[in-house]
Amino acid sequence: MARRIAFLLVLVLAASLGGSVRARSASVAAPPVDAVKNLALNPQAQPRHRRSQRGTLVASVRPGHEVLLRSAARGPVVARIGTRTEFGSPQTFAVTRLLPGRRYRVISSILPNGRTGWIDAKPGTFTLSHAHVSLEVDLSARLLRVHRGSRVTRTIRLGIGAPGTPTPTGRFAVTDKLNGAAYSPVYGCCILALSAHEEHLPSGWTGGDRIAIHGGSTTGAVSTGCLHASTAALRYLMRSVPLGALVVIHP
Repeated sequence: MARRIAFLLVLVLAASLGGSVRARSASVAAPPVDAVKNLALNPQAQPRHRRSQRGTLVASVRPGHEVLLRSAARGPVVARIGTRTEFGSPQTFAVTRLLPGRRYRVISSILPNGRTGWIDAKPGTFTLSHAHVSLEVDLSARLLRVHRGSRVTRTIRLGIGAPGTPTPTGRFAVTDKLNGAAYSPVYGCCILALSAHEEHLPSGWTGGDRIAIHGGSTTGAVSTGCLHASTAALRYLMRSVPLGALVVIHP
């Protein structure tokens, strides 16, 4: 089934503004939006970039398996998640906490910003790895810092959300790395989709709400939520940042 991606754009400035993602897939069976918003999920603390030599634990769903995403370690099921994202990438989770009995607290694009869910890590369901690279987005400085352990390996100038459509803050994860040319020249060479959602949709907008890093103007607060980077920076991120890598966005 064909997939399509649509980033929130200010209509007449599509070449310079960016916003959200929309796609079609049968890999995720999510409940109604209101049901997700009303769950007593695990709120995240104020965004903070934690440097770890071990990196972020990443759980990748193995082919042929299905994962139940829960609102709490022993809570109700929020969604059934398959092996692929809505954009066709391998399904990965950034793990933020482990509990005895193989329960992982994870970041997921199924959930609203600032919330985490839980998955049962049954033997054979996941392939585990560590993402040693993480991203820190400083909105006030309009900079993205690439961290490898305690070192900043690269600093990238960004275009960010405009005042009326700000880039959301919090702890997120990289969910997809996509070829921008396969969708539209507007997005540049590359797209790194994040688990974040745009919370200030334009009136009447019927597209998706996912936030991403993609091509576009890096001259200031110009987008409808997405982060813009240069072609050279995007190619570097595509090479260096694995799926499941932690992304911390702060004011």
